[in-house]
Amino acid sequence: MSVSTTPRPSPGPSSDEGARFNPITPISRGLTWLVSRYLPDPLVFAILLTVLTFALAWWLTPSGPTDLVQMWGGGFWNLLAFSMQMALVLVTGHALASSEPIRKVLGRVASIAKTPAQGVMLVCFAAAVTNIVNWGFGLVVGAMFAREVARRVPKSDYRLLIASAYIGFMTWHGGFSGSVPLVAATKGNPMEKTVGLIPINDTLFTGYNIGITLALIVVLPLICWMMHPKASDVVAVDPALLKPEESTRRVLGPDASPAERLEESRILGFVVGAFGLVYLFMYFRAKGFDLNINTVNLIMLIAGVILHGTPMAYARAVANAARGTAGIMVQFPFYAGIQIMMEHSGLGGLITNWFVDIATKETFPVLAFLSSGLINFAVPSGGGHWVVQGPFVMPAAQQLGVDLGKAAMAIAYGEEWMNMAQPFWALPALAIAGLGVRDIMGYCATALILTLPIFLIGLYL
Repeated sequence: MSVSTTPRPSPGPSSDEGARFNPITPISRGLTWLVSRYLPDPLVFAILLTVLTFALAWWLTPSGPTDLVQMWGGGFWNLLAFSMQMALVLVTGHALASSEPIRKVLGRVASIAKTPAQGVMLVCFAAAVTNIVNWGFGLVVGAMFAREVARRVPKSDYRLLIASAYIGFMTWHGGFSGSVPLVAATKGNPMEKTVGLIPINDTLFTGYNIGITLALIVVLPLICWMMHPKASDVVAVDPALLKPEESTRRVLGPDASPAERLEESRILGFVVGAFGLVYLFMYFRAKGFDLNINTVNLIMLIAGVILHGTPMAYARAVANAARGTAGIMVQFPFYAGIQIMMEHSGLGGLITNWFVDIATKETFPVLAFLSSGLINFAVPSGGGHWVVQGPFVMPAAQQLGVDLGKAAMAIAYGEEWMNMAQPFWALPALAIAGLGVRDIMGYCATALILTLPIFLIGLYL
């Protein structure tokens, strides 16, 4: 763990804001203790899930061990493009946020918080809102913003600040970049021939989705506020983690070579920025507000080049950011193998059908939500959920007369909810923060428990 384990001395009664007279603090403390002792490193977690998926598929499906090994190996590299996209989410977002103008903006907003408890509320709220706009943007901005709050608000619990940024990720599937509702509305998706297209008016812009998402925006910061420990229990952050990165710009002397002057040329940075801005203008004019992970990465890259000023200044910022991509590169292939075993062996369908078979029209969305949460341990991907669960959930919903949009959103909600117990998507935030998964997952598990009624009520009613 990258934070000091020595608690800060209590500076006075006012520092215990949000930590007294509420039942949430002991729950989060207990879960944090449990996670710190028994949750392994995310890579080991992925390997254990691989073994568990293999054993269950061998036991419950007709697939034999050699069949499953072939599925695993054949699917191991299926997420290469996605892994690169996620690495670029981290790298371009980190590089952009490390530019001097963005640091100043984040600093001004972070200064709104005057106490540690206000800091975690502000971080969670900002992360929840930005994840509605786009999940990749929200993951990176939330973590960078948490670091800025930690710099400016003394006696903050750094672990909870980063956890608050990740907890805000729980809103993403109800927002504009939600994979399931967007894929369900796209021609050629795997379920189009079975249930047809499901327009976003029947998913994202429904009353229940707006209600669930707004409830999360309000409740999640309050949960983070109530989880804030007493000042005597705050764990201090290593000051080295909060040290601002050195400027990436280089001042050239009179003896600089033509090559060095070309590398530090603002003109080249302007040319790259101009190309990108013109392309983005034409893209949005033709397709409307169509944000996806590729366009977001391009926006962050172009903005980073412009704000850093020169090509080499941006390259240095990228080099600083790339150190945090190790977890993504190593772990994503394991989840690709797990997903293929779940899909091709039929194990994912068995789990989903077990829930579906006991459902009625009224309880179907809730049970689909719970099955999605369970499958998320092995398939922590929104698009992957549609592939694994869609062929079983959607025809059953159609047969029972369940609203297809709500059935699709039940799959989406289960994925975003169970992310609080699945460290897969925490990797970019943890890489930026310099923390380990055990530092934050106890807080995230608390949020998982406390937000369950929001989803159940929203889906049932």
